[in-house]
Amino acid sequence: MPLRLYNSLTKKEEEFSPSDPKNVLMYTCGPTVYGRPHIGNYSSFLMADLLRRWLETGHGYTVKHVKNITDVGHLVADADHGADKVEQEAKKEKVDPLTIAEKYTTQYLEDEKALNMKEPFARPKATDTIPEMIAIIKELIKKGNAYETKDGIYFSVETFPAYGKLSGNTLEHLHAGSRIEINEEKKHPADFALWKKCVGENAAHLLRWNFESGKRIDSIGDDASAGFPGWHIECSAMSTKFLGQHLDIHTGGEDNIFPHHECEVAQSEAVFGAPFSRFWLHRRFIEILPEAGGDGEKMSKSLGNVYTLVDIKNRGYDALDLRFLLLSVHYRTRLKFSWHALDEAKKSRRKILEWIDETVQQSEKKSDAKNAEKMIDDFAQKFLSAMDRDLNVSEALAVVFELMSWQRNVGALSGVAAENLQTLIAHIKETFGCFESETQKNIPDAVQKLLLERADARRKKDFGTSDRLRDEIAALGFEVRDNGTDQAVKKI
Repeated sequence: MPLRLYNSLTKKEEEFSPSDPKNVLMYTCGPTVYGRPHIGNYSSFLMADLLRRWLETGHGYTVKHVKNITDVGHLVADADHGADKVEQEAKKEKVDPLTIAEKYTTQYLEDEKALNMKEPFARPKATDTIPEMIAIIKELIKKGNAYETKDGIYFSVETFPAYGKLSGNTLEHLHAGSRIEINEEKKHPADFALWKKCVGENAAHLLRWNFESGKRIDSIGDDASAGFPGWHIECSAMSTKFLGQHLDIHTGGEDNIFPHHECEVAQSEAVFGAPFSRFWLHRRFIEILPEAGGDGEKMSKSLGNVYTLVDIKNRGYDALDLRFLLLSVHYRTRLKFSWHALDEAKKSRRKILEWIDETVQQSEKKSDAKNAEKMIDDFAQKFLSAMDRDLNVSEALAVVFELMSWQRNVGALSGVAAENLQTLIAHIKETFGCFESETQKNIPDAVQKLLLERADARRKKDFGTSDRLRDEIAALGFEVRDNGTDQAVKKI
């Protein structure tokens, strides 16, 4: 069956198909590196990771995934005025802003690895993409979609009639003071900053560039063209630099819908004259229950109720226990976080891991289970069907537990049934990314993909392809050994 996803743009489930039948262009809004991301941030990033895995594993697409790093220009409260989040933290720690950005980028990448997220095709930094941002801004000015004021360059929302089509915040419904600061120089209260000049409250902004040349300015002075980009323009520039002017999928948290993603749509479609992204997927907030120190409100740094991955580990949980919990609830459902919920996730993950180990140990045993091949095929189809219905993870996991119960009841399998079971397990492991042993977690994505292809080849008794893939795995520095219907791999 086709993959169906809920599209935030059209407000309904739609059948997904990329512009290129074999390749998916996907962009994810990454972190603003002014502190270690919290688990609410990771719920959004993990949703994107799950989607990418299913596009690759469930449908065989090659996914060109770009996930950015915001290291300048993201002002507090997602506004067009006030302190830069990175610079604000730099002043607290009394270091250079880029030192802060590097510190928290390193922590973020450590967390991503611990959570077993796939490495993106590109991970651009905003500070490395300034010339591309300036080029888009200049073109918007030329087209009449942007104008200059004393403190910056703004996008004119009235020149883009479709403004509000993603969030529902159309111009008729917006007014000054509704998440929009009052600026008398703006033509419309909803106009948003593309570029901020280093004047007034931003006169001492440390990260600054020459708007004409795009070159970094290392010292604070009276350069009239000195400034820095607005937050929204950054993602438009970084996505188009690596993926082109039209995306298949754009993901983020629900808090990104407005103003960030709405503004991305407006400026991108205004400058390029074509749809920006066909699909938009957004992860709902995490709510903190009283047992975890909250009262049902969303998790956010501004509310001071956040937990980091370090906090989770310090309580004795594995990072993959958290991954399982965050992926066990549908991405359009608000996950209610508590330590009890994490305990239950840990227990459930352990049960699945133990069952996987059992099936490997039983792989050499004989079995006379009747209709085993058909049953396993039915389970595989139910798993596929659940994931294809807008990534219905709760139903997919229910299929996994039903499969576990059935397999333990019939006992060891052999022959084609055993091979098909191992193939299904490989797909389940690759889809969720949290049912690997500690050694498996350290195997690169490229090797994991080849192992999955080799499992399919062995199931089909295509031994020529199986041998070729073994050689490709060896060329990447890993040795693979067959253990019945399973594969064991280790670094050479």
